[in-house]
Amino acid sequence: MAIDPKEKASDLSQIIKQSWTRCEQLGLRQSGQPDVKQLPRYDQELLNEEHKGLIDTTHSEVLPYYENILSNTQCLILLADSHGNALNRWGKPRFLTKQNSPVFQKGVNWTENHLGTNSIGTVLESGDAVQVQRDEHYFRTYRFMIGSACPIYDANRKLIGVLDVSSDAYLPQAHTFGMVKLMAQGIENRLIVSQFGKNNYLASFNTNADNLDSQWSGLIAFNEDGVIISANKRAELILNTQLALVDVSSIFDMSLNDIKNLPNQVPVCFQAIGKYRMHAIVKSPSVIAIQTPNFEKKALPKTDKNFIALDDFSSGDERIERCVEQAKRVIDKDIPILIHGETGVGKEVFVKALHQFSDRKRCPLVAVNCAAIPSELAESELFGYVKGAFTGASEKGAPGLIRNANTGTLFLDEIGEMPLKLQGRLLRVLQERSVTPLGSSQSYPVDIKLISATNKSLRENVANGLFRQDLYYRVSGLNIELPPLRERADKIQLFSKINQMYKEQHQPAQLSPRVIELFYNHPWPGNVRQLVSVIQIALAMCDEGMIQEWHLPDDFFADLKMTPSLPANTLLQTKLRSHASPEPESDPLNETIRVYNDTHQNISKTARLLSVSRNTVYKRLKNADVIK
Repeated sequence: MAIDPKEKASDLSQIIKQSWTRCEQLGLRQSGQPDVKQLPRYDQELLNEEHKGLIDTTHSEVLPYYENILSNTQCLILLADSHGNALNRWGKPRFLTKQNSPVFQKGVNWTENHLGTNSIGTVLESGDAVQVQRDEHYFRTYRFMIGSACPIYDANRKLIGVLDVSSDAYLPQAHTFGMVKLMAQGIENRLIVSQFGKNNYLASFNTNADNLDSQWSGLIAFNEDGVIISANKRAELILNTQLALVDVSSIFDMSLNDIKNLPNQVPVCFQAIGKYRMHAIVKSPSVIAIQTPNFEKKALPKTDKNFIALDDFSSGDERIERCVEQAKRVIDKDIPILIHGETGVGKEVFVKALHQFSDRKRCPLVAVNCAAIPSELAESELFGYVKGAFTGASEKGAPGLIRNANTGTLFLDEIGEMPLKLQGRLLRVLQERSVTPLGSSQSYPVDIKLISATNKSLRENVANGLFRQDLYYRVSGLNIELPPLRERADKIQLFSKINQMYKEQHQPAQLSPRVIELFYNHPWPGNVRQLVSVIQIALAMCDEGMIQEWHLPDDFFADLKMTPSLPANTLLQTKLRSHASPEPESDPLNETIRVYNDTHQNISKTARLLSVSRNTVYKRLKNADVIK
């Protein structure tokens, strides 16, 4: 549907009005001087290295198409990153004076809080293409020019930069706004082609066969299985539908095999999603994979045995279920989470489940053990550093763990062990939502979900001067207490669940009643982590049989001996009967043979475990022709 120019103009006016309001709230004065901030040369080099693909794509693959247009006009093209830092520029700055030319240098930050209402900064705030006329610039000193800018998104629809065309306000501007949009669309298309074109199929389509090579054509990339793995914004606009992970055959209304066998780069006509008449060209992958048998597709997917989905974290314990429900309510809100619990209760497993449940699940989860990082390296590991920041620093510097978690989840385990010096820097990061690497004056914005964990009382640490009170209130939004294993009401179900998680396919899923009884009465000082270890060892010892008492490690019994002897527990017996799988009545001969094999043909140990004499064992085995 065509957009009414008057309606679009109204939208732009509203964007400018909102920008001016932000500038006023920042305390900027129209007659004042802009705060022109330029990155140090070393930081510029790091930034250019980080965005090399974007810069090269703009310079080599898109810009040449517009060389003739640009050479006849007095305008500058500026490419900025997603934080407003100028990466590169093209054109001749003939319309600039000595006074206003510094703002167009590489490394200058164009955000509104520095330069007021301007094309690049306002695009970053609004997310839309923007044209700022001369009198619409907030600072009077910039009202000599017009800026036209458009956001640039990568193949994953993440904002990675802004393309801007600025020129003398007295020159005709009718074509400039459309041109910058076209250039930005061309960059996005080339990024898709460069990322996916080598190993996947590409399809360009439009309503007219003559426009298939235009930047305004729809562009999709789909894999060997026909799943659309990337698409430009134009494709979704033309088809009026979301395309992420859609089956391409449903778009083309033909089988995947027919689509793959279309003549390479020869225009064809088709009925898109049953209602739009389209023309398209399909390009096959430039590198065709050798079609060898792939048994991986038939195999069961490999799972992370340390991962438990959030809804499966509880097996019936009310305290755990309450923790899960509370965490669900705040995981996608700007509220930090602090998890308390003894060592081994599953804090990190809980955090992984939370992250996978959240809207940030496709973004990184960065776990930091504050007790494991050497104090002399902790600052550089967390906050990053630039070249030469300290002896032994990498030549390329390092972004640091906090910046690595940007857009995702930062998990600070054992936060109570964090040195006081680092606590002050962390507090600043949480307040300002930005990180300044060691040796740099440049701050980098970060968007993180903060989850912390501790096995200590942070309140006591605050009272003892070991933890900053102001930081405590920054990290303790929602406090969650994971109970120790010995106090959980779902212990029996958990024993079975852990056994099923770690057993081999040929091993039985059940635990014997005797083992469950031992587990139930055990103090579990190492909590769930100890339980996992005990079951893993027992499974390794029992080969193909059910875990028995003699498969359990010696230190398991050492802990059990330190526990006061417990009277017969009627409740436990009831629970065991309710959770135990029905088993056939025990046959003395079969039981003797099984125990004999489990003890590696040791008659003495078999007799001791069955509470019978060695002669009885010998007689049974001889009658069964097991021994001569």
